[in-house]
Amino acid sequence: MKLISTRTPIEASTGSVSFQEAVQAGLAPDGGLFVPVATPHFDDVADLLRADFPERSMEILHRLLGDELPRAVIEDLARSAFTFPAPLVEVDGGISALELFHGPTLAFKDFGARFLARVLALGAGGQPRTVLTATSGDTGAAVASAFYGLPGVRVVVLYPAGRVSPMQERQFATCGGNVLALAVEGVFDDCQRLVKGAFEDAELTTRLGLTSANSINIARLLAQTLYYFEAAAQAEPGRPLVVSVPSGNFGNLTAGLWAQRMGAPVQAFVAATNANRVVPDYLDTGRYQPRPSVATLSNAMDVGSPSNWERIFALFGGDHGAMVESLRWGSCTDAETEQVVIDLDRRGYLADPHGAVAYQVLRSNLREGEQGVFLATAHPAKFRESLAPALGREIPLPKTLLDLLDKPLLCEPLPADQGALRRRLL
Repeated sequence: MKLISTRTPIEASTGSVSFQEAVQAGLAPDGGLFVPVATPHFDDVADLLRADFPERSMEILHRLLGDELPRAVIEDLARSAFTFPAPLVEVDGGISALELFHGPTLAFKDFGARFLARVLALGAGGQPRTVLTATSGDTGAAVASAFYGLPGVRVVVLYPAGRVSPMQERQFATCGGNVLALAVEGVFDDCQRLVKGAFEDAELTTRLGLTSANSINIARLLAQTLYYFEAAAQAEPGRPLVVSVPSGNFGNLTAGLWAQRMGAPVQAFVAATNANRVVPDYLDTGRYQPRPSVATLSNAMDVGSPSNWERIFALFGGDHGAMVESLRWGSCTDAETEQVVIDLDRRGYLADPHGAVAYQVLRSNLREGEQGVFLATAHPAKFRESLAPALGREIPLPKTLLDLLDKPLLCEPLPADQGALRRRLL
């Protein structure tokens, strides 16, 4: 696998870097995001889908990374990172949830963060590293869990103060040790801007050994491609599969589109957003206009300038017509989200707000004869403060979350200022 920046013309791919080089760097030198020069297509997908999730993941990763990592190393990476299932659970006729929240921090980010931590350890060479990440909710917990206690690694999590759920905040802001939580006085887009600004500071990057654990890091997305094959493996054979992705920073949809290019049998992807409609509006009009995000019940999707749209734009060569032809899309208000949660709960399925958005937009985009899958990206108990009043009942907490209730918050406030972040990092 060779990678170039989204801002590098494909004919200039002689300047490509290896997978490990891209992982260690996080962001490309020109400020772009790393993407594969070419995406391989697997002609034996039917055989791959007959394997179980760990075996299939090992094989796919070997085909992608075998030119620079021995097979034994790749197999060890997969075995140690993917230790939890991704079950497909029927919700109602023709629609199922791919539950991605059975990892240690109860969110889909566990797949990418655990894989990233292990890949970074391979190439660190004993040099101290600072993992700098912005979170709109679940990334912070997954990254803190994956790197907590690792020698020579400091984790710095930036999050918008008051804009993540209390339980999400507890998952990364009670760690202490080598995990520093910074509550930014702003929105997620401010956190993301500060992270990107830090990577553009050559002195800071060199002195601290900066790398990213956001979905701007290619390792995160590579790991996420694997569960789209798992969705197809569990789906009903013979019916076209449509997958709805709750989208904020658009890393998850990027991974799905890459998996589709590799041969994962997905008929179409649905880009489902909340009131932060930058991408749906672009697909409707052809005008891409990032804007300040607004707060919603599905807080992890509150992004007004999604980083990974640059990767999707590059994947389609900037062809708006091709995107419109390939994708389906829509958005969901908070009132609609809340009603979906109530309706699904009455049918016996408890959804988190992000999954509820994906379900609702999927229903409006599903065509006759198709089967739908929406990504259930986080355990609903992480949002009990917002869900319980609507449902009229308490939501029991899993033990991993119960254990956090008595821990003190160890976060520090931070102005949304590049200089303030620089001084704190140093």
